[in-house]
Amino acid sequence: MAERLKAARQRTVGTKQTLKAVERGTARVVFLAQDADERVLRDLVRRCTENEIEIVYVESMAALGKACGIQVGAASAAIIEG
Repeated sequence: MAERLKAARQRTVGTKQTLKAVERGTARVVFLAQDADERVLRDLVRRCTENEIEIVYVESMAALGKACGIQVGAASAAIIEG
């Protein structure tokens, strides 16, 4: 998982930016932290399902943040198409 995010040319970090990418149709793979609040991720999961976008679950917000190269946790992130 971490390798896919680190190797990605473009990515989003955070639920608002990731949801925007899903709505624009540019998100290819969405990563969700298992310990993130369900209310925060509800709309994002629904939109990914509607648009048939792959969802990959990550063990924690801290692990997802680290994979994205930030020093805080992240509830979600996505690899996007350029």
